[in-house]
Amino acid sequence: MDIVRRVHSMREISRQARVKGQRIGFVPTLGALHDGHSALMRRMNEQADVVVVSIFVNPTQFGPHEDLERYPRDLTGDTDRCVREGVDYLFVPGVDDVYPEGPRTWVEVPELSERLEGKSRPAHFRGVATVVLKLFDVVQPHVVAFGQKDAQQVAVIRRMIEDLLLDIELQVVPTVRDAQGLALSSRNRYLSPEEYEAALALPRALEAARHVIGEGQQKAEEVRAAVREVLDAEARLGVDYVELVHPETLQPVGLVGEQVLLLVAVRCGETRLIDNALIARP
Repeated sequence: MDIVRRVHSMREISRQARVKGQRIGFVPTLGALHDGHSALMRRMNEQADVVVVSIFVNPTQFGPHEDLERYPRDLTGDTDRCVREGVDYLFVPGVDDVYPEGPRTWVEVPELSERLEGKSRPAHFRGVATVVLKLFDVVQPHVVAFGQKDAQQVAVIRRMIEDLLLDIELQVVPTVRDAQGLALSSRNRYLSPEEYEAALALPRALEAARHVIGEGQQKAEEVRAAVREVLDAEARLGVDYVELVHPETLQPVGLVGEQVLLLVAVRCGETRLIDNALIARP
């Protein structure tokens, strides 16, 4: 595996791969890689001839009081993981490479970006969409992989690809969870043992929603109440939102249709955690 640090070098590698008729698969990340990222890499190895993973802690998607400076960074461990997963190129640009004149031009996906995480973290998805488009332009992938854990991000990227007529296939990989059911996240390493135990209320809350919907409950308000009951029982958790929305538009629903997306965000100590479940009505 080669580590590539400069934009012009990555462009040339991708250009040569395309000239050879090779299919490029891409996994953009912030680093601090875990088994969820490995699942994305494995999917790309199944779908592409050349696999590129990027690591870039993007400053424009962090708010002024968020964890940009302390976001976990482990290039040595990340490199080892990429080698084990058969990645061909690890693209690790610097901030000056991605924003040579500073952030001046923005990509915005209205509506999808303004609710839920977008409401709690203003300008977050503007930063995400902007950097992802920049990385797409450099890597020139045929296919990309994102995790279902970040369901709103997936919806934003899908809309951007569609609206900007990008010739890129988006593959969404199911959320990877640990043995106790907690969705894997780079930020999980912030949790103390006590906070981790409290965070396990998240998968229990999702299961409560599946249960009440499976029992025939169609009122979104009642489903939300069942989820809140589980979360509110944990004193260490502060609930930001519990929403049931249409899986594609992310608009809130009053009644559970054939399929509904449950989105949850909590703060556990100093750590913000999100999770979701795509639930089909029986």
